[in-house]
Amino acid sequence: MLPSSRTQMGLFFILLCPANIIGLWWAVGSPLVMDPNSICRKTKRLAGKQAELCQLEPEIVQEVAKGTKLGVRECQYQFRFRRWNCTSHSKYFGKILQQDIRETAFVYAITAAGVSHAITQACSMGELLQCGCELTRSRAPPSPTAGPGTEGTAWEWGGCGDDVQFGYEKSQQFMDAKSKKGKNDIRALIDLHNNEAGRLAVRSYMRTECKCHGLSGSCTLRTCWRKMPHFREVGDRLLERFNGAFKVMGGNDGKTLIPVGDNIKPPDKQDLIYSADSPDFCSANRKTGSLGTRGRVCNSTAMDTSGCDLLCCGRGHRDETVVLEENCLCRFHWCCVVQCRKCSVRQELSLCV
Repeated sequence: MLPSSRTQMGLFFILLCPANIIGLWWAVGSPLVMDPNSICRKTKRLAGKQAELCQLEPEIVQEVAKGTKLGVRECQYQFRFRRWNCTSHSKYFGKILQQDIRETAFVYAITAAGVSHAITQACSMGELLQCGCELTRSRAPPSPTAGPGTEGTAWEWGGCGDDVQFGYEKSQQFMDAKSKKGKNDIRALIDLHNNEAGRLAVRSYMRTECKCHGLSGSCTLRTCWRKMPHFREVGDRLLERFNGAFKVMGGNDGKTLIPVGDNIKPPDKQDLIYSADSPDFCSANRKTGSLGTRGRVCNSTAMDTSGCDLLCCGRGHRDETVVLEENCLCRFHWCCVVQCRKCSVRQELSLCV
């Protein structure tokens, strides 16, 4: 049975989910999430690596919370035009987390990616004592980029590269902790796979940035470092994986996942996987976690997921005129204030019925 109080509800997901602390998702922005001491104190069933982090590295738990919030925002951006828009409403979101559907796969992946990204960024910003810039002594020299003026240029690693491996390992340590050691079931295997897909969407797409050095604008030496992709790129990449997600079932050995369907290649580590079909999310349904699409803003001329035909599930839409206030006629006054007037703007909206 689900705990009844709001505090218990927040902790419920931490205790329920076999693979990670995804329950931070619903409570983003609350004092519980942003205070690592509260997280660790109130989740008494945390064990192993999770408990170790809580006891020895509470500042890492703080970055876990920030990464979760980052994942929330990105999920809501990527799904803003879909029937399920990644609502963080706890009562409904909890039902989503209990299903092995495509949407849950994306939630796990984007959250694990957000945690990895946040911890790595904190390292580069000097906010964590345990890490800093990436160590490059054993790394092969960067490959020169083709282009004019680069012939004969010397290259070396320098600057402050992102230590993505540290963020990857801490995300793995905290998010992949199993509730029961040695327990094998399809749900745990799917969740762990999607966690890894999220982390790889960050680690596998590092980019090299360089800066020229030399007299009079010459480029006699290039100092290069590795940077993480912007998190919007991570979200875009995981959305592509969501659209091409694999349906799987458990193998007889309890340790493998088998794709469902004929002549389907096995999913690789960066693919998202699920085992159950999603509800249509057209009507409100507490059992499935669907809020429905009634009252949602749609695009009456679009043919994609934001279009009224798809978003409103064939029920039709109504047009409504709303008056909004926005800043206008803004002027910069030295120094250093921007003053704006408020203007009323009429906007035509299409709403699902």
